[in-house]
Amino acid sequence: MFKRIHYNSPVILTYTFISLIALILGYITDMASTRLLFSVYRGNLTDILFYIRLFGHVLGHASWEHFVSNFLIILLVGPMLEVKYGSKNMIEMIVITAFVTGALNIIFFDTALLGASGIAFMLIILSSFVNIKKGSIPLTFILVALLYIGREVASGLLSNDNISQFTHIAGGVCGAVFGFTLKQIKG
Repeated sequence: MFKRIHYNSPVILTYTFISLIALILGYITDMASTRLLFSVYRGNLTDILFYIRLFGHVLGHASWEHFVSNFLIILLVGPMLEVKYGSKNMIEMIVITAFVTGALNIIFFDTALLGASGIAFMLIILSSFVNIKKGSIPLTFILVALLYIGREVASGLLSNDNISQFTHIAGGVCGAVFGFTLKQIKG
């Protein structure tokens, strides 16, 4: 039976398993490892861990529910996009989105950021470009952008929670940039 299971999306699956390990490690260390390695916040630029956190924050999660809510989206949309754009491009998009969301959080907010929601939103917006035709803007992109990003703007203005709507928006913008850029390169 196990011989029939195919590791069909190496980047997305590996990202999921590394994040799961980070979550388990967080529980084992009473979240000390999460604060040290998997959360981004303002810090000393001479500290090597600052740079690990700048990218590693997309691996950390505050709870099982936080992890599941992000990776349900990532596992649903990610494999299709990895097939479409390739594993190398997928790694680059995840790394760039991690850097952008981490750097923006450091610049604009004095709080810690962790989780894969920026990556999830990047993938959601990017998925609307799958069937793009040259010289056109997909209606699905417009609708997804209005619904997802509009909801995040409204939530950011109207609610007081621990969710970084700014990161969701930044991830979505990264997805739009990747969608338009990769379409120009591919075709």
